[in-house]
Amino acid sequence: MPRKLVEFAHEIGNILYVGGILSHIVIGVLFANAAPDTMVTVYTYKLQSAYILILPGLTLKILCDLVLFFFCRERAWWMRIKFLAAAVLATNAFVFLVPMMPELLALAEASVPSGHLNPEFVTLEHKEMFIGQLNVIPLLVELTMGAFKPPISGSERRAARAASL
Repeated sequence: MPRKLVEFAHEIGNILYVGGILSHIVIGVLFANAAPDTMVTVYTYKLQSAYILILPGLTLKILCDLVLFFFCRERAWWMRIKFLAAAVLATNAFVFLVPMMPELLALAEASVPSGHLNPEFVTLEHKEMFIGQLNVIPLLVELTMGAFKPPISGSERRAARAASL
């Protein structure tokens, strides 16, 4: 597979993943402290967009990085750091955040008859927000490494200097 095609597919993964995350942030801000019936709609959207945008985008990004590493022999340190950041993002997504979505949706649905969000929903929603915020640093690291591909080791810096002469 040509490297340019892999890099293009990686950009599509970035768009899906980051776009999905940004849409979660926007809908969360717009409907913070909403009524339970509105929160049912919000968490239905968040759950579906996680399945349609975020998880496929993250998976595509990781698969493209694996192709670059194993088939295109991209072994620079920026790629290794990118893998570490992607591992943190994948763990947070697949182990913590996405499994919370059906539970949050169920708690919102259970709150509709009373007209008030139950404390269990509020507690879990705060946990979801906290874990989501933890993704900021690894996401910025992962995107920065992929965009700038900085020479990190001494041999990489020497090679970069020699190439620029």
